[in-house]
Amino acid sequence: MLIENEQELSWLVELMGIPTASGRERGVVEWIRRWVSARPEFFVESDEAGNLVVGFAGARGGRWLYITAHLDHPAFVVERVVGPGTLMATFRGGVLDSYFQGARVEVFGGADWSRGAVARGVVTERVKKEPFAECLIELEGEGSPAERVCVGDVARWALPAARIEGDLFHGDACDDLSAVAAALSVMERLRGREGVSHVRLLFTRAEEVGFIGAIAACKLGTIEKGSRVIALENSRSFEDSPIGGGPIVRVGDRISVFSAALTGAVAKVAEKLSGKSALVWQRKLMAGGACEASVFQAYGHEATCVCLPLGNYHNMENLARVQAGEISAARIGPELISVGDYRGMIALLEACATELEEVEPLVSRMEKLYVEKGFVLKE
Repeated sequence: MLIENEQELSWLVELMGIPTASGRERGVVEWIRRWVSARPEFFVESDEAGNLVVGFAGARGGRWLYITAHLDHPAFVVERVVGPGTLMATFRGGVLDSYFQGARVEVFGGADWSRGAVARGVVTERVKKEPFAECLIELEGEGSPAERVCVGDVARWALPAARIEGDLFHGDACDDLSAVAAALSVMERLRGREGVSHVRLLFTRAEEVGFIGAIAACKLGTIEKGSRVIALENSRSFEDSPIGGGPIVRVGDRISVFSAALTGAVAKVAEKLSGKSALVWQRKLMAGGACEASVFQAYGHEATCVCLPLGNYHNMENLARVQAGEISAARIGPELISVGDYRGMIALLEACATELEEVEPLVSRMEKLYVEKGFVLKE
């Protein structure tokens, strides 16, 4: 049997090999179902939108703690076979125009991608349309490679297999499959423990096209009222949020600030853990993007986020220099995270399962200060 850390890395590598796109997450869903089926302590169920909930079998009541991650990553979905060597596919996710022309892709066959890579090609054109941009893909190979492709197949960037070099993990879709692997690793660590049955996982669909699965989960009542939510993300790294600097307790994103009480509670756990272990962690706003914590917060749930600092965000190499106009050759590459950050995220969430406390409301703290020291105003 693999030791704990090796298991957690092996799941990370395995998940990176599964093509996924908004609305076409079935391959990852089936992997998770197999994972749960091997562990009778857990159950897995789906809501009407196809989001997955994983929890402890037989757990009843209480105030649930949901750890969430999304199942999709920016990718292509085949919409039409134009000719023997040409496909029209929509791109579901956010990648700058300059990264498409001439980019190499591979097409995967079958609803669960069991047929593997069935064709390879190059993006020759991208046209902005709603709701998704349309791309022409010219296929390579002898004969009529399009005959091996079906409408609904997923195509993703043609990249090397996931690998670890030193502390860096290189993967197709760290955003957000590394968070999926981390969440499952937490549940594995909690097996057989007392006092953790209130922890559940929520895996959402179609985040990359506007948080659609998370919105559905809120509208459907998938998350019970009164639950606390820690959303997991991979967020674009900047100089003040470096890869290798530890998992990030995220205060907010570009559209909202998260629950101050819950963010403070998670930060308090991180502080305690760093004092008795080698955990290194960060606390940042991370306003370069948005995450599902904003959705859960908007629908009335107490929510915050823990994220991994991410390199080559959405597979865009040298993104800052491309945006600044310093280089014109925009290239697709694997996303990058730190193995240490990934392990730190798992350790932090494991501690949150047992040590997350109710944080005193900020106004109560202010009132206490006023009572204790307000006398100075009368001097």
